[in-house]
Amino acid sequence: MSAARERPRARPASRPEAPPAALLQAPAALLQRVDLHRAQASRRIDPARRSELGQFLTPPRLAAFMASLFQELGGSVRVLDAGAGVGTLTAALVAEACSRPEPPTDILAVGYELDPVLVNTFSKVLRACREACRAAGVAFRGRAVRADFIAAAVEELSLPRPRARFSHAILNPPYRKLGARSATRRALRRAGVETSNLYAAFLALAVRVLAPGGELVAITPRSFCNGPYFRAFRELFLREMSLRRVHVFESRSAAFADDDVLQENVVLCGVKGAPPGAVLVSSSRGPGDGPTAARRVPYAEVVRPDDPERFIHVVPDRAGKDVADTFARLPARLEDLGVSISTGKVVEFRIRELLRPDPGADTAPLIYPAHLEAGVVRWPKHGKKPDALVDCAATAHLWMPRGTYVVVKRFSSKEERRRITAAVFDPAVVPCARVGFENHLNVFHRRGAGLPPLLARGLRAFLSSTLVDTYFRQWSGHTQVNAADLRNLTYPPLEAIERLGARAGDSALGQREIDSAVEEALGGRAAGGGPRAT
Repeated sequence: MSAARERPRARPASRPEAPPAALLQAPAALLQRVDLHRAQASRRIDPARRSELGQFLTPPRLAAFMASLFQELGGSVRVLDAGAGVGTLTAALVAEACSRPEPPTDILAVGYELDPVLVNTFSKVLRACREACRAAGVAFRGRAVRADFIAAAVEELSLPRPRARFSHAILNPPYRKLGARSATRRALRRAGVETSNLYAAFLALAVRVLAPGGELVAITPRSFCNGPYFRAFRELFLREMSLRRVHVFESRSAAFADDDVLQENVVLCGVKGAPPGAVLVSSSRGPGDGPTAARRVPYAEVVRPDDPERFIHVVPDRAGKDVADTFARLPARLEDLGVSISTGKVVEFRIRELLRPDPGADTAPLIYPAHLEAGVVRWPKHGKKPDALVDCAATAHLWMPRGTYVVVKRFSSKEERRRITAAVFDPAVVPCARVGFENHLNVFHRRGAGLPPLLARGLRAFLSSTLVDTYFRQWSGHTQVNAADLRNLTYPPLEAIERLGARAGDSALGQREIDSAVEEALGGRAAGGGPRAT
Protein backbone atom coordinates (compact mmCIF):
# COMPACT_ATOMS: atom_id res chain seq x y z
CA MET A 1 0.00 0.00 0.00
CA SER A 2 2.95 2.24 -0.49
CA ALA A 3 2.28 5.86 -1.31
CA ALA A 4 5.99 6.57 -1.66
CA ARG A 5 6.40 4.14 -4.57
CA GLU A 6 3.65 5.82 -6.59
CA ARG A 7 5.14 8.68 -8.59
CA PRO A 8 2.65 11.06 -10.19
CA ARG A 9 3.46 12.57 -13.54
CA ALA A 10 5.44 15.76 -13.44
CA ARG A 11 3.45 18.97 -13.51
CA PRO A 12 3.10 20.39 -17.03
CA ALA A 13 5.45 23.25 -17.78
CA SER A 14 2.52 25.59 -18.29
CA ARG A 15 -1.11 25.42 -17.30
CA PRO A 16 -3.32 24.45 -20.27
CA GLU A 17 -5.44 27.22 -21.63
CA ALA A 18 -9.04 27.02 -20.46
CA PRO A 19 -11.78 29.57 -19.96
CA PRO A 20 -12.17 30.65 -16.34
CA ALA A 21 -15.75 29.40 -16.32
CA ALA A 22 -14.62 25.90 -17.20
CA LEU A 23 -12.13 25.91 -14.35
CA LEU A 24 -14.84 26.98 -11.94
CA GLN A 25 -17.37 24.42 -13.20
CA ALA A 26 -15.06 21.39 -13.27
CA PRO A 27 -15.11 20.62 -9.50
CA ALA A 28 -18.91 20.88 -9.25
CA ALA A 29 -19.34 18.82 -12.42
CA LEU A 30 -17.02 16.16 -10.98
CA LEU A 31 -19.21 15.63 -7.90
CA GLN A 32 -22.35 15.54 -10.04
CA ARG A 33 -20.83 12.76 -12.15
CA VAL A 34 -19.73 10.87 -9.06
CA ASP A 35 -23.22 11.06 -7.59
CA LEU A 36 -24.64 9.40 -10.71
CA HIS A 37 -22.07 6.63 -10.35
CA ARG A 38 -22.97 6.29 -6.64
CA ALA A 39 -26.68 5.95 -7.38
CA GLN A 40 -26.05 3.33 -10.07
CA ALA A 41 -23.70 1.32 -7.84
CA SER A 42 -26.13 1.43 -4.91
CA ARG A 43 -28.79 -0.25 -7.02
CA ARG A 44 -26.40 -3.05 -7.95
CA ILE A 45 -25.17 -3.88 -4.45
CA ASP A 46 -26.90 -6.61 -2.48
CA PRO A 47 -28.21 -4.94 0.73
CA ALA A 48 -27.20 -8.00 2.76
CA ARG A 49 -23.65 -7.70 1.40
CA ARG A 50 -23.53 -4.00 2.27
CA SER A 51 -24.72 -4.76 5.80
CA GLU A 52 -22.08 -7.48 6.10
CA LEU A 53 -19.35 -5.04 5.11
CA GLY A 54 -20.82 -2.27 7.30
CA GLN A 55 -20.31 0.29 4.54
CA PHE A 56 -22.61 3.21 3.71
CA LEU A 57 -21.80 5.32 0.68
CA THR A 58 -20.99 8.98 1.32
CA PRO A 59 -23.44 11.52 -0.13
CA PRO A 60 -21.77 14.33 -2.16
CA ARG A 61 -22.80 17.15 0.19
CA LEU A 62 -21.24 15.36 3.13
CA ALA A 63 -18.10 14.55 1.12
CA ALA A 64 -17.74 18.18 0.00
CA PHE A 65 -18.12 19.39 3.60
CA MET A 66 -15.45 16.97 4.79
CA ALA A 67 -13.00 17.92 2.04
CA SER A 68 -13.43 21.62 2.86
CA LEU A 69 -11.99 21.01 6.34
CA PHE A 70 -8.45 20.29 5.16
CA GLN A 71 -6.16 23.17 6.06
CA GLU A 72 -3.42 22.50 3.49
CA LEU A 73 -4.01 21.14 0.00
CA GLY A 74 -1.01 22.57 -1.84
CA GLY A 75 2.20 21.11 -3.18
CA SER A 76 2.28 17.33 -3.66
CA VAL A 77 -0.85 15.68 -2.21
CA ARG A 78 -0.79 11.94 -1.43
CA VAL A 79 -4.27 10.95 -0.28
CA LEU A 80 -5.56 7.75 1.31
CA ASP A 81 -9.24 6.79 1.04
CA ALA A 82 -9.69 3.62 3.11
CA GLY A 83 -13.05 1.95 2.56
CA ALA A 84 -13.46 4.09 -0.53
CA GLY A 85 -16.82 2.87 -1.82
CA VAL A 86 -17.28 4.52 -5.21
CA GLY A 87 -14.67 7.17 -4.39
CA THR A 88 -16.92 10.08 -3.51
CA LEU A 89 -14.53 11.29 -0.81
CA THR A 90 -11.55 11.14 -3.15
CA ALA A 91 -13.49 13.09 -5.77
CA ALA A 92 -14.56 15.67 -3.19
CA LEU A 93 -10.96 16.19 -2.11
CA VAL A 94 -9.87 16.56 -5.75
CA ALA A 95 -12.68 19.05 -6.40
CA GLU A 96 -11.79 21.02 -3.28
CA ALA A 97 -8.07 21.06 -4.08
CA CYS A 98 -8.60 22.14 -7.69
CA SER A 99 -10.91 24.99 -6.69
CA ARG A 100 -8.52 26.57 -4.20
CA PRO A 101 -6.60 29.73 -5.15
CA GLU A 102 -3.34 27.77 -5.13
CA PRO A 103 -4.10 24.21 -6.23
CA PRO A 104 -1.59 21.41 -5.67
CA THR A 105 1.11 20.57 -8.20
CA ASP A 106 0.09 16.91 -8.23
CA ILE A 107 -2.28 14.48 -6.53
CA LEU A 108 -1.77 10.78 -5.91
CA ALA A 109 -4.99 9.07 -4.70
CA VAL A 110 -4.96 5.52 -3.33
CA GLY A 111 -8.28 3.96 -2.32
CA TYR A 112 -9.05 0.55 -0.82
CA GLU A 113 -12.33 -1.24 -1.38
CA LEU A 114 -13.39 -4.91 -1.23
CA ASP A 115 -16.63 -4.96 -3.21
CA PRO A 116 -15.93 -5.61 -6.93
CA VAL A 117 -18.90 -3.50 -8.06
CA LEU A 118 -17.64 -0.54 -6.05
CA VAL A 119 -14.04 -1.01 -7.18
CA ASN A 120 -15.15 -0.95 -10.80
CA THR A 121 -17.12 2.26 -10.20
CA PHE A 122 -14.23 3.77 -8.23
CA SER A 123 -11.98 3.26 -11.28
CA LYS A 124 -14.42 5.29 -13.37
CA VAL A 125 -14.44 8.02 -10.70
CA LEU A 126 -10.65 8.17 -10.75
CA ARG A 127 -10.75 8.74 -14.50
CA ALA A 128 -13.18 11.62 -13.91
CA CYS A 129 -10.80 13.00 -11.27
CA ARG A 130 -7.98 12.90 -13.78
CA GLU A 131 -10.06 14.92 -16.25
CA ALA A 132 -10.92 17.53 -13.60
CA CYS A 133 -7.27 17.81 -12.58
CA ARG A 134 -6.18 18.19 -16.21
CA ALA A 135 -8.55 21.15 -16.55
CA ALA A 136 -6.95 22.74 -13.49
CA GLY A 137 -3.37 22.01 -14.56
CA VAL A 138 -2.82 19.45 -11.80
CA ALA A 139 -1.06 16.16 -12.45
CA PHE A 140 -3.12 13.23 -11.17
CA ARG A 141 -2.59 9.55 -10.62
CA GLY A 142 -5.07 7.22 -8.91
CA ARG A 143 -5.24 3.59 -7.83
CA ALA A 144 -8.42 1.68 -6.97
CA VAL A 145 -7.12 -1.24 -4.91
CA ARG A 146 -9.38 -4.22 -4.42
CA ALA A 147 -8.00 -5.39 -1.09
CA ASP A 148 -8.67 -5.49 2.63
CA PHE A 149 -7.28 -2.20 3.93
CA ILE A 150 -6.62 -3.65 7.38
CA ALA A 151 -4.58 -6.56 6.00
CA ALA A 152 -2.64 -4.25 3.65
CA ALA A 153 -1.91 -1.67 6.36
CA VAL A 154 -0.87 -4.28 8.93
CA GLU A 155 1.51 -5.82 6.39
CA GLU A 156 2.94 -2.42 5.54
CA LEU A 157 3.46 -1.50 9.19
CA SER A 158 5.21 -4.81 9.86
CA LEU A 159 8.07 -3.83 7.55
CA PRO A 160 11.29 -2.63 9.23
CA ARG A 161 10.94 0.67 7.38
CA PRO A 162 7.33 1.19 6.26
CA ARG A 163 7.11 2.88 2.86
CA ALA A 164 3.58 4.23 2.95
CA ARG A 165 3.40 7.83 4.05
CA PHE A 166 0.31 9.78 3.04
CA SER A 167 -0.08 13.54 3.41
CA HIS A 168 -3.88 13.34 3.64
CA ALA A 169 -6.44 10.73 4.69
CA ILE A 170 -10.18 11.08 4.18
CA LEU A 171 -12.42 8.32 5.51
CA ASN A 172 -15.96 7.12 5.90
CA PRO A 173 -14.93 3.80 7.48
CA PRO A 174 -17.21 0.77 7.72
CA TYR A 175 -19.10 0.21 10.99
CA ARG A 176 -19.09 -3.31 12.38
CA LYS A 177 -18.20 -4.98 15.66
CA LEU A 178 -15.10 -7.15 15.77
CA GLY A 179 -15.06 -10.38 17.74
CA ALA A 180 -12.35 -10.63 20.39
CA ARG A 181 -11.00 -13.83 18.79
CA SER A 182 -11.49 -12.84 15.16
CA ALA A 183 -8.63 -12.95 12.65
CA THR A 184 -9.02 -9.20 12.18
CA ARG A 185 -8.50 -8.52 15.89
CA ARG A 186 -5.39 -10.71 15.88
CA ALA A 187 -4.01 -8.86 12.85
CA LEU A 188 -4.70 -5.48 14.47
CA ARG A 189 -2.85 -6.48 17.62
CA ARG A 190 0.23 -7.20 15.51
CA ALA A 191 0.11 -3.54 14.48
CA GLY A 192 -0.37 -2.34 18.05
CA VAL A 193 -4.08 -1.54 17.60
CA GLU A 194 -6.70 -2.71 20.08
CA THR A 195 -10.34 -1.96 19.28
CA SER A 196 -13.70 -3.69 19.13
CA ASN A 197 -15.12 -1.95 16.05
CA LEU A 198 -14.08 -1.82 12.42
CA TYR A 199 -14.38 1.96 12.12
CA ALA A 200 -11.90 2.58 14.93
CA ALA A 201 -9.52 0.03 13.35
CA PHE A 202 -9.62 1.90 10.03
CA LEU A 203 -8.97 5.22 11.76
CA ALA A 204 -6.10 3.87 13.85
CA LEU A 205 -4.34 2.36 10.84
CA ALA A 206 -4.91 5.48 8.74
CA VAL A 207 -3.25 7.49 11.49
CA ARG A 208 -0.32 5.08 11.54
CA VAL A 209 0.36 5.44 7.79
CA LEU A 210 0.08 9.24 7.74
CA ALA A 211 3.28 11.19 7.39
CA PRO A 212 4.23 13.59 10.21
CA GLY A 213 2.19 16.74 9.71
CA GLY A 214 -0.35 14.80 7.66
CA GLU A 215 -4.03 15.69 7.96
CA LEU A 216 -6.94 13.34 8.56
CA VAL A 217 -10.65 14.04 8.09
CA ALA A 218 -13.16 11.30 8.91
CA ILE A 219 -16.83 10.79 9.67
CA THR A 220 -17.48 8.19 12.35
CA PRO A 221 -20.06 7.24 14.95
CA ARG A 222 -19.72 9.36 18.06
CA SER A 223 -19.47 6.26 20.25
CA PHE A 224 -15.65 6.35 20.38
CA CYS A 225 -15.77 9.52 22.49
CA ASN A 226 -16.44 7.59 25.70
CA GLY A 227 -16.72 4.15 27.25
CA PRO A 228 -14.23 1.42 28.10
CA TYR A 229 -14.42 -0.35 24.73
CA PHE A 230 -12.77 2.56 22.90
CA ARG A 231 -10.31 3.66 25.57
CA ALA A 232 -7.28 2.06 23.89
CA PHE A 233 -8.26 3.64 20.58
CA ARG A 234 -8.70 7.08 22.16
CA GLU A 235 -5.27 6.82 23.76
CA LEU A 236 -3.68 5.90 20.42
CA PHE A 237 -5.52 8.56 18.45
CA LEU A 238 -4.92 11.37 20.93
CA ARG A 239 -1.26 10.41 21.31
CA GLU A 240 -0.64 10.50 17.55
CA MET A 241 -3.03 13.24 16.42
CA SER A 242 -3.82 16.78 17.46
CA LEU A 243 -7.54 17.47 17.11
CA ARG A 244 -8.31 20.62 15.18
CA ARG A 245 -12.05 20.33 14.49
CA VAL A 246 -14.97 18.28 15.76
CA HIS A 247 -18.35 18.73 14.11
CA VAL A 248 -21.50 16.96 15.28
CA PHE A 249 -24.69 16.46 13.29
CA GLU A 250 -27.75 17.04 15.45
CA SER A 251 -29.97 14.82 13.29
CA ARG A 252 -29.20 11.10 13.51
CA SER A 253 -30.56 10.51 10.02
CA ALA A 254 -29.24 13.51 8.06
CA ALA A 255 -25.68 12.38 7.29
CA PHE A 256 -26.67 9.15 5.51
CA ALA A 257 -30.31 9.84 4.70
CA ASP A 258 -30.20 7.79 1.47
CA ASP A 259 -29.37 4.64 3.43
CA ASP A 260 -31.82 5.22 6.32
CA VAL A 261 -28.95 5.12 8.81
CA LEU A 262 -29.82 6.19 12.35
CA GLN A 263 -26.43 7.00 13.87
CA GLU A 264 -25.09 9.93 15.82
CA ASN A 265 -22.09 10.96 13.72
CA VAL A 266 -19.19 13.34 14.12
CA VAL A 267 -16.71 14.67 11.60
CA LEU A 268 -13.28 15.03 13.11
CA CYS A 269 -10.07 16.38 11.68
CA GLY A 270 -6.59 16.46 13.07
CA VAL A 271 -2.91 16.84 12.28
CA LYS A 272 -0.40 14.10 12.99
CA GLY A 273 2.33 14.98 15.42
CA ALA A 274 1.26 18.60 15.90
CA PRO A 275 1.18 20.03 19.44
CA PRO A 276 -2.30 20.31 20.98
CA GLY A 277 -3.99 23.60 20.24
CA ALA A 278 -7.40 25.21 20.12
CA VAL A 279 -10.22 23.03 18.76
CA LEU A 280 -13.15 24.31 16.74
CA VAL A 281 -16.27 22.51 17.99
CA SER A 282 -19.37 23.01 15.87
CA SER A 283 -22.76 21.54 15.07
CA SER A 284 -25.39 21.59 12.34
CA ARG A 285 -28.51 19.61 11.61
CA GLY A 286 -27.00 17.99 8.52
CA PRO A 287 -24.04 18.35 6.13
CA GLY A 288 -25.82 20.79 3.81
CA ASP A 289 -27.04 23.07 6.59
CA GLY A 290 -25.32 26.07 8.09
CA PRO A 291 -23.82 25.74 11.57
CA THR A 292 -26.22 26.07 14.47
CA ALA A 293 -23.37 26.62 16.92
CA ALA A 294 -19.58 26.90 16.86
CA ARG A 295 -16.95 27.60 19.51
CA ARG A 296 -13.16 27.63 19.44
CA VAL A 297 -12.08 26.15 22.74
CA PRO A 298 -8.84 25.20 24.51
CA TYR A 299 -7.79 21.60 23.95
CA ALA A 300 -8.18 20.92 27.69
CA GLU A 301 -11.93 21.53 27.39
CA VAL A 302 -12.25 18.77 24.81
CA VAL A 303 -9.88 16.26 26.44
CA ARG A 304 -9.41 16.98 30.12
CA PRO A 305 -5.81 16.45 31.23
CA ASP A 306 -6.86 14.86 34.55
CA ASP A 307 -9.25 12.35 32.95
CA PRO A 308 -7.68 8.86 32.85
CA GLU A 309 -10.46 7.66 30.52
CA ARG A 310 -9.56 10.29 27.87
CA PHE A 311 -13.21 11.08 27.14
CA ILE A 312 -13.76 13.54 24.28
CA HIS A 313 -16.25 16.30 25.11
CA VAL A 314 -18.13 17.88 22.21
CA VAL A 315 -19.72 21.12 23.44
CA PRO A 316 -20.54 23.41 20.51
CA ASP A 317 -22.71 26.00 22.29
CA ARG A 318 -22.43 28.32 25.27
CA ALA A 319 -25.27 26.70 27.21
CA GLY A 320 -23.48 23.36 26.97
CA LYS A 321 -20.30 24.99 28.27
CA ASP A 322 -22.18 26.30 31.29
CA VAL A 323 -23.33 22.76 32.05
CA ALA A 324 -19.77 21.45 31.63
CA ASP A 325 -18.49 24.20 33.95
CA THR A 326 -21.08 23.19 36.53
CA PHE A 327 -19.79 19.63 36.51
CA ALA A 328 -16.21 20.83 36.68
CA ARG A 329 -17.10 22.50 40.00
CA LEU A 330 -18.82 19.46 41.49
CA PRO A 331 -16.35 18.12 44.05
CA ALA A 332 -17.20 14.45 44.58
CA ARG A 333 -16.51 11.13 42.91
CA LEU A 334 -18.47 8.03 43.79
CA GLU A 335 -15.66 6.81 46.05
CA ASP A 336 -15.91 10.09 48.00
CA LEU A 337 -19.55 9.25 48.65
CA GLY A 338 -18.70 5.71 49.73
CA VAL A 339 -20.60 4.39 46.71
CA SER A 340 -19.63 1.74 44.18
CA ILE A 341 -21.22 0.75 40.90
CA SER A 342 -21.23 -2.56 39.05
CA THR A 343 -23.27 -4.35 36.43
CA GLY A 344 -25.97 -6.79 37.51
CA LYS A 345 -24.62 -10.27 38.19
CA VAL A 346 -27.41 -12.30 36.57
CA VAL A 347 -26.71 -13.27 32.94
CA GLU A 348 -29.94 -14.79 31.70
CA PHE A 349 -28.66 -17.41 29.26
CA ARG A 350 -26.35 -18.92 31.90
CA ILE A 351 -29.12 -19.72 34.40
CA ARG A 352 -32.11 -20.07 32.09
CA GLU A 353 -33.32 -23.30 33.70
CA LEU A 354 -33.54 -21.56 37.09
CA LEU A 355 -35.68 -18.63 35.94
CA ARG A 356 -39.31 -18.56 37.02
CA PRO A 357 -42.16 -16.47 35.57
CA ASP A 358 -43.75 -16.03 39.03
CA PRO A 359 -42.43 -15.78 42.58
CA GLY A 360 -42.49 -18.96 44.66
CA ALA A 361 -41.41 -20.32 48.01
CA ASP A 362 -37.98 -21.28 46.63
CA THR A 363 -37.29 -18.03 44.71
CA ALA A 364 -36.21 -14.45 45.26
CA PRO A 365 -36.93 -11.33 43.16
CA LEU A 366 -35.05 -10.88 39.89
CA ILE A 367 -35.01 -7.32 38.57
CA TYR A 368 -34.84 -6.50 34.85
CA PRO A 369 -34.85 -3.08 33.10
CA ALA A 370 -38.56 -3.67 32.43
CA HIS A 371 -39.20 -3.37 36.18
CA LEU A 372 -38.01 0.27 36.21
CA GLU A 373 -40.99 2.59 36.07
CA ALA A 374 -41.17 6.32 36.87
CA GLY A 375 -38.11 6.31 39.12
CA VAL A 376 -38.96 3.22 41.17
CA VAL A 377 -38.65 -0.55 40.79
CA ARG A 378 -42.09 -2.12 40.45
CA TRP A 379 -42.12 -5.86 41.09
CA PRO A 380 -43.60 -8.26 40.18
CA LYS A 381 -44.63 -7.16 36.71
CA HIS A 382 -45.88 -10.33 34.98
CA GLY A 383 -44.57 -9.36 31.56
CA LYS A 384 -42.33 -11.05 29.02
CA LYS A 385 -39.43 -11.32 31.46
CA PRO A 386 -39.40 -13.68 34.46
CA ASP A 387 -39.96 -12.15 37.88
CA ALA A 388 -37.97 -14.62 39.95
CA LEU A 389 -34.87 -16.75 40.22
CA VAL A 390 -34.54 -19.96 42.20
CA ASP A 391 -32.62 -19.39 45.45
CA CYS A 392 -30.20 -22.32 45.64
CA ALA A 393 -26.51 -23.17 45.81
CA ALA A 394 -26.09 -22.62 42.05
CA THR A 395 -27.30 -19.00 42.35
CA ALA A 396 -25.77 -18.11 45.73
CA HIS A 397 -23.08 -15.92 44.12
CA LEU A 398 -25.64 -13.88 42.15
CA TRP A 399 -27.60 -12.30 44.99
CA MET A 400 -27.26 -8.96 46.74
CA PRO A 401 -28.58 -8.64 50.30
CA ARG A 402 -31.79 -6.87 51.24
CA GLY A 403 -31.22 -3.14 50.97
CA THR A 404 -31.90 0.09 49.09
CA TYR A 405 -30.18 0.31 45.70
CA VAL A 406 -30.13 2.68 42.75
CA VAL A 407 -30.38 0.89 39.41
CA VAL A 408 -29.74 2.39 35.96
CA LYS A 409 -30.52 0.86 32.58
CA ARG A 410 -27.39 -0.01 30.62
CA PHE A 411 -29.22 0.44 27.32
CA SER A 412 -31.90 2.92 26.34
CA SER A 413 -33.85 3.10 23.12
CA LYS A 414 -33.28 5.98 20.70
CA GLU A 415 -36.85 7.10 21.33
CA GLU A 416 -36.39 7.66 25.08
CA ARG A 417 -36.13 11.29 26.14
CA ARG A 418 -33.38 10.58 28.69
CA ARG A 419 -30.18 8.66 28.13
CA ILE A 420 -30.00 7.73 31.81
CA THR A 421 -32.98 5.91 33.31
CA ALA A 422 -32.57 5.56 37.08
CA ALA A 423 -34.80 4.04 39.76
CA VAL A 424 -34.67 3.16 43.45
CA PHE A 425 -35.05 -0.43 44.57
CA ASP A 426 -36.84 -0.11 47.92
CA PRO A 427 -37.02 -3.28 50.10
CA ALA A 428 -40.14 -1.87 51.76
CA VAL A 429 -41.86 -1.97 48.36
CA VAL A 430 -40.30 -5.27 47.26
CA PRO A 431 -40.06 -7.41 50.42
CA CYS A 432 -37.17 -9.87 50.20
CA ALA A 433 -34.14 -11.26 52.01
CA ARG A 434 -32.01 -10.96 48.87
CA VAL A 435 -32.40 -9.69 45.32
CA GLY A 436 -30.88 -10.41 41.91
CA PHE A 437 -30.17 -7.77 39.28
CA GLU A 438 -29.99 -8.75 35.61
CA ASN A 439 -26.88 -7.89 33.60
CA HIS A 440 -28.54 -5.09 31.61
CA LEU A 441 -28.65 -2.96 34.78
CA ASN A 442 -25.99 -0.92 36.55
CA VAL A 443 -26.30 -1.10 40.33
CA PHE A 444 -25.16 1.57 42.82
CA HIS A 445 -24.28 -0.02 46.16
CA ARG A 446 -22.03 0.35 49.20
CA ARG A 447 -19.48 -2.44 49.54
CA GLY A 448 -21.88 -4.94 47.98
CA ALA A 449 -24.83 -3.98 50.19
CA GLY A 450 -27.57 -1.36 50.18
CA LEU A 451 -27.30 2.43 50.36
CA PRO A 452 -28.76 4.76 52.99
CA PRO A 453 -32.27 5.55 51.68
CA LEU A 454 -31.73 9.32 51.65
CA LEU A 455 -28.55 8.95 49.61
CA ALA A 456 -30.26 6.54 47.19
CA ARG A 457 -33.16 8.91 46.57
CA GLY A 458 -30.81 11.84 46.04
CA LEU A 459 -28.69 9.90 43.55
CA ARG A 460 -31.76 8.84 41.62
CA ALA A 461 -33.00 12.43 41.36
CA PHE A 462 -29.58 13.77 40.36
CA LEU A 463 -29.12 11.11 37.65
CA SER A 464 -32.64 11.80 36.35
CA SER A 465 -32.06 15.55 35.94
CA THR A 466 -31.82 17.51 32.69
CA LEU A 467 -28.44 18.74 33.94
CA VAL A 468 -26.97 15.21 33.92
CA ASP A 469 -28.68 14.28 30.64
CA THR A 470 -27.23 17.35 28.90
CA TYR A 471 -23.75 16.71 30.25
CA PHE A 472 -23.84 13.01 29.41
CA ARG A 473 -24.68 13.75 25.78
CA GLN A 474 -21.59 15.96 25.46
CA TRP A 475 -19.34 12.92 25.40
CA SER A 476 -21.64 9.96 24.82
CA GLY A 477 -22.93 9.44 21.31
CA HIS A 478 -24.71 6.15 21.82
CA THR A 479 -27.53 4.75 23.90
CA GLN A 480 -25.36 2.51 26.06
CA VAL A 481 -24.66 3.69 29.62
CA ASN A 482 -21.61 1.92 31.01
CA ALA A 483 -20.65 1.68 34.66
CA ALA A 484 -17.43 3.49 33.67
CA ASP A 485 -19.49 6.40 32.30
CA LEU A 486 -21.35 6.79 35.59
CA ARG A 487 -18.13 6.36 37.53
CA ASN A 488 -16.54 9.13 35.45
CA LEU A 489 -19.18 11.69 36.44
CA THR A 490 -18.54 14.19 39.18
CA TYR A 491 -21.24 14.41 41.85
CA PRO A 492 -22.45 16.95 44.41
CA PRO A 493 -21.11 16.60 47.96
CA LEU A 494 -22.85 14.08 50.20
CA GLU A 495 -24.84 16.69 52.11
CA ALA A 496 -26.21 18.16 48.86
CA ILE A 497 -27.28 14.73 47.62
CA GLU A 498 -29.00 14.04 50.94
CA ARG A 499 -30.82 17.38 50.70
CA LEU A 500 -31.91 16.35 47.25
CA GLY A 501 -33.05 12.97 48.58
CA ALA A 502 -35.12 14.65 51.30
CA ARG A 503 -36.67 16.97 48.69
CA ALA A 504 -37.46 14.13 46.31
CA GLY A 505 -38.98 11.85 48.95
CA ASP A 506 -40.29 8.35 48.28
CA SER A 507 -42.43 9.12 45.26
CA ALA A 508 -41.11 9.78 41.74
CA LEU A 509 -41.17 13.43 40.69
CA GLY A 510 -41.97 14.93 37.30
CA GLN A 511 -39.08 16.29 35.21
CA ARG A 512 -39.74 19.91 36.13
CA GLU A 513 -39.87 19.01 39.82
CA ILE A 514 -36.64 16.98 39.54
CA ASP A 515 -34.81 19.86 37.88
CA SER A 516 -36.12 22.33 40.44
CA ALA A 517 -35.05 20.04 43.29
CA VAL A 518 -31.56 19.64 41.82
CA GLU A 519 -31.24 23.40 41.45
CA GLU A 520 -32.37 23.92 45.03
CA ALA A 521 -30.04 21.26 46.43
CA LEU A 522 -27.05 22.65 44.55
CA GLY A 523 -27.66 26.17 45.70
CA GLY A 524 -29.06 28.10 42.76
CA ARG A 525 -28.76 28.60 39.03
CA ALA A 526 -25.55 29.23 37.12
CA ALA A 527 -25.26 31.33 33.98
CA GLY A 528 -27.05 29.73 31.08
CA GLY A 529 -29.53 27.84 33.22
CA GLY A 530 -27.36 25.21 34.87
CA PRO A 531 -27.38 24.60 38.63
CA ARG A 532 -24.42 25.96 40.54
CA ALA A 533 -22.54 24.01 43.20
CA THR A 534 -21.98 25.59 46.59
